[in-house]
Amino acid sequence: MVSIWMRPERAATGRPAQHSRAKITAVALAIADSDGLDAVSMRRLAAELGTGAASLYRYVETRDELLDLMTDAVAAEYEPFPPTGAWLADLIAIGEQQRAILRRHRWLAGLTLTRPVIGPNTTVLIEHVLDVLRPHPAGGPAKLEAFAMLNGITASFVLQEQSDPDLQHRNAAYLRHAIVSGQHPSLAEIVTQPLAVDQLPTAADFNPVDRYRDLIARILTGILGPDQ
Repeated sequence: MVSIWMRPERAATGRPAQHSRAKITAVALAIADSDGLDAVSMRRLAAELGTGAASLYRYVETRDELLDLMTDAVAAEYEPFPPTGAWLADLIAIGEQQRAILRRHRWLAGLTLTRPVIGPNTTVLIEHVLDVLRPHPAGGPAKLEAFAMLNGITASFVLQEQSDPDLQHRNAAYLRHAIVSGQHPSLAEIVTQPLAVDQLPTAADFNPVDRYRDLIARILTGILGPDQ
């Protein structure tokens, strides 16, 4: 199947279109933001638009195509800025924009990891990233890898932010239990030295969100290498 953006939006024959892809996408986004991704169905979307579900297939052939439209539409929320010449700081700034976008659309982080989409808005974002990296001596493939990793790692961080706090507390409590048991000396040495038992990690210590900028900088530098 070809990309939906490579097909005409309106059929050359038949009745005039009553809606547009942009309108359908906007309504689908509103449903997902309000009630979650599972609530986005052709039936629900048709009801919101005041039309029949069958008529929507004039605009999108499958629900997956609708998800593609939604994912790419959100990419229009990035705000490109003139590159400063400090490529790493600029990439981190783009990553921080992505974190904000993913937080606004809680359903999006999972799709970013499982259904990465390249459409018109995503292509504009890629172009912006490549402009930021233009002075860097790394080759094109490495720059595209850096873009992919920036997307994937940022989405993973946001999923971590959205995870159940109770689960984090349970994980931290069990890890404390395992460390003081004496059965995992290597783990205990890494985690506790030189801390006392009453200073062992809490749930907050296992949440990587606050270390986003440092970790993403190390990953991007590892992929792209130094400037010179």
